[in-house]
Amino acid sequence: MLFQLKQKILKEISQAKDLNSLEEIYKKYLGRQGELTKVLRSLKELSEKERKEKGKLANQIKEEIAEKIKARGTKFSGKTNPALADKKEWIDVTAPGILPVQGHFHPISLVQRQIEEIFQSMGFSVLDGPEIETEYYNFDALNIPKNHPARDLWDTFWLKDIDLLLRTHTSPMQARYMEKHQPPLRIIVPGRCFRHEATDVSHDVQFYQIEGLMVGQDVSMVHFKGVIEGFLKRFFGPEVRMRLRPGHFPFTEPSFEVDIKRKGPVSTKASAGKQDWLEIMGAGMVHPNVFKAVGYLPGKWQGFAFGVGLDRLAMLKYQIDDIRLFYNGDLRFLKQF
Repeated sequence: MLFQLKQKILKEISQAKDLNSLEEIYKKYLGRQGELTKVLRSLKELSEKERKEKGKLANQIKEEIAEKIKARGTKFSGKTNPALADKKEWIDVTAPGILPVQGHFHPISLVQRQIEEIFQSMGFSVLDGPEIETEYYNFDALNIPKNHPARDLWDTFWLKDIDLLLRTHTSPMQARYMEKHQPPLRIIVPGRCFRHEATDVSHDVQFYQIEGLMVGQDVSMVHFKGVIEGFLKRFFGPEVRMRLRPGHFPFTEPSFEVDIKRKGPVSTKASAGKQDWLEIMGAGMVHPNVFKAVGYLPGKWQGFAFGVGLDRLAMLKYQIDDIRLFYNGDLRFLKQF
């Protein structure tokens, strides 16, 4: 019986096609519930003489089968399968471990975190808003009524068959927040925006913007100048200079552009020819119509709002000359930060 079982096992081993097959054979015959194991257990029922003879033979067959399985496994893998080998492993506990790959922040995330920390230190709250917006909050509540030519300034992605759009700026959170909160208030709203624009070194169909809003009874342009100048000096360094120029935005009156001048190299493809003053944000005093839309009394409250591109600030801070580098997923670029 033992010789017949041995021949049967050897035949199956020779026909095994991979390591998994060998493992199944090992479990079938040499495992705890294996056939050969059961034969060894049954020897206790025999007489002492028969037990010695058949026990010795059974153990020899067991060792031979185990060696055959190991040898066959070596041919498949080039080394003995650890699952089939004797449980004798040597581990060098002094060898250095393999460190896992560590992630890191994207340059836009780094800039956003720094900006949030600066404004939070000045009493501003950080808000988030929906990227899919309604026409009312994206335009109407911000003094940009339907069919008004100012809407052409925002090349909008409209969602098909529904009255929604991909927000063109983070300004809708001005109206959303003021509807539910009474002044005085200070907020910033960082987030991703979308515009149907031609892609080049300084424009993309997606970009990150940070909106700011401060409202109170006596908030004026003097407060705006102090807040923004303080922010710029902490972000770019104390040597940065700032100036305001008249501008126009539908949701602010008066409106102005904010320019900066920095020492050292500032020239990139995106700012070629602008090494003197660089425009970085639009701002102004909140338009009375915006206050009316959210239920505020324009004569009682006043405030300022501003919007600045996080991508642009990151390009200036890190001397990046192409906005598309932020979004192409090139690890050679991202690992620099």
